[in-house]
Amino acid sequence: MKSTKTSLAPLLERFFTQRLMQQRQASPHTISSYCDTFRMLLKFAQQQLHTPPNRLTLQALDAPLIVGFLDDLEKHHSLSARSRNLRLTAIHSFFRYAAFEAPDHAAQIQRVLAIPNKRFTRMQVHFLTRQEVKALLAAPDQHTRFGRRDHAFLLVAVQTGLRLSEMTGLTRKDVILGQGAHVRVIGKGRKERCVPLAKPTVAVLKTWLREPPRGDGQIVFPNLRGTSLSPDGVHYLFLRHVKAAAKTCPS
Repeated sequence: MKSTKTSLAPLLERFFTQRLMQQRQASPHTISSYCDTFRMLLKFAQQQLHTPPNRLTLQALDAPLIVGFLDDLEKHHSLSARSRNLRLTAIHSFFRYAAFEAPDHAAQIQRVLAIPNKRFTRMQVHFLTRQEVKALLAAPDQHTRFGRRDHAFLLVAVQTGLRLSEMTGLTRKDVILGQGAHVRVIGKGRKERCVPLAKPTVAVLKTWLREPPRGDGQIVFPNLRGTSLSPDGVHYLFLRHVKAAAKTCPS
């Protein structure tokens, strides 16, 4: 007997609201990362199947489509093997949940879960010299609002070593600029930590946070709309300032 078609939309909604938020109490960073993955997957599925997300079924997300999606990320979005594997982790998590919610699709789910992570060489992590850091921090045009934002963003990133998701998710309540100045973040594994801020960093942040806010005014480093910077947005601004910094510091 053929299995009945299962609508994808309600299953995906329950995965985020019940599984991730209520049962696992996943961190906002994890939920945001998973949302990005499925946003891109649904867009890819729509292009390939000519079906809008609200009409997709679980059966449509078969193993060949998932593999095609992952390959497309590498070829056309320049994602590394490590980033590809992170996207696959989100997809595997959803299909493990779907195995209990839609057991009549067990064979399809098994094939998706069998998609392996891509092996990659773990490269040595390099660091910037003091001269390179100075050149990078001097690159943003501080006569413009976004130049001042980028300067403050890069300075905090260099001084604290926060992860990308922690930097883009910083809110004003996370930043303490009085005595014992520090930033408070909840990072990977829901681990809370406080990172001290140096006096020059405090001075730059105080100046930046006095600027007229965008959006609800809570995000420390907002985009044009006042919401959090996306990973692609950070990648763009970083490459732009690296190119400018290379003019005075070629290394």
